[in-house]
Amino acid sequence: MPNPKRKWSKSRRDKRRTHYKASAPALSTCSNCGEMKLSHRACPSCGYYAGKSIFIPES
Repeated sequence: MPNPKRKWSKSRRDKRRTHYKASAPALSTCSNCGEMKLSHRACPSCGYYAGKSIFIPES
């Protein structure tokens, strides 16, 4: 099996990895209170999910 002749430099390695970055989480508006919340999760400000009260948030 062929092996690399030289060690790849850190800058060359990092150039390859420039597109691996974390993306911002997708936010949606709560249908009950209008606050921004994570998708497919209960709203942290009012406690509703899919039109139903899931929990009572602490103030």
